[in-house]
Amino acid sequence: MDSIITNECAIHFNDACYVSLNKHIKSKNFSKIFILVDENTHQHCLPYFLEKLETDVVVEIIEIESGEINKTIDTCVGIWNTLSDLDADRKSLLINIGGGVITDLGGFVACTFKRGIAYINVPTTLLSMVDASVGGKTGVDLGHLKNQIGVISNPNLVLIDSKFLNTLPQNQMRSGLAEMLKHGLISDAIYWNKFKELSKLTLNDLDVLIYESVLIKKNVIEKDPYEDNLRKTLNFGHTLGHAIESYFLSNPNKITLLHGEAIIVGMILACYISTELVGFPKQMTLDIKSLFINYYGKVKINEDEYPAIIELLKYDKKNNHGNINFVLLESIGNPKIDCLVEDRIIVDAFHFYDN
Repeated sequence: MDSIITNECAIHFNDACYVSLNKHIKSKNFSKIFILVDENTHQHCLPYFLEKLETDVVVEIIEIESGEINKTIDTCVGIWNTLSDLDADRKSLLINIGGGVITDLGGFVACTFKRGIAYINVPTTLLSMVDASVGGKTGVDLGHLKNQIGVISNPNLVLIDSKFLNTLPQNQMRSGLAEMLKHGLISDAIYWNKFKELSKLTLNDLDVLIYESVLIKKNVIEKDPYEDNLRKTLNFGHTLGHAIESYFLSNPNKITLLHGEAIIVGMILACYISTELVGFPKQMTLDIKSLFINYYGKVKINEDEYPAIIELLKYDKKNNHGNINFVLLESIGNPKIDCLVEDRIIVDAFHFYDN
């Protein structure tokens, strides 16, 4: 597959990743290389990556604990201190090997350490390949509120090697697939229709679909890098999805949802609201609900939990002037941004999901 060159960085795939990586390191004269991993990518991904790395530059490994619960400013402080203790300077390079937590947090650490050092993202989950690693969004959570602190700053390179997907459990694969389904709904029916039989997808299918998904996101971001208008469409399903994810993360009586699991619920809710407010075909909403629930199952959300989830919507990053702004669909491939939705319609959407 050809590399994808954006205005800010280059995205390489599979074997081309390591040719480009080694060429880049050789040309930049880095003083030290730091590799950020969690315990999972340290065990399953780092040895393979180091086999591919060709350099005489000193390499140091920094490990953090996995999971969204560790995507915090406290974790950043620990990494900043480690970088300082290991004599990192402004000519150092940070390579982030992992899922969205690692690439988001590692990117933020790099952008802020000594006012910015170079970094490279090596996404190892399907979710991070098609979403977190593309577009330059970095950051951490504020308590249980998703991605409240961060900056937009692109890595030097993004290296997408689908061999890493062989290390993933099935629920992580499904989580990443949710973002690809979103890309289909907001972009075009041709791409969307490729997902009609989710259970039959193979890793060979995924290589092509990942590439197309990255292209969709890249084309949106190049037109609107700072989310003034078009880039907001990438948040379809995320307004309620993030609120549900945050609620489950903060409630000790609930299981923690993976990002994609929450976004699937958010997209079903958003499709219902789209039918009610902007004319999205009702049968299409029913078909999407059936497809998603058959593949992902149903998340149990009690009616007495709706108000707490709705309350969390006020922290959504798309909000402005006190308004909660939804992304809705008029048709597949035709999203509408900055839509205002009354609480009673949101409650009706939850009832639709639960029935």
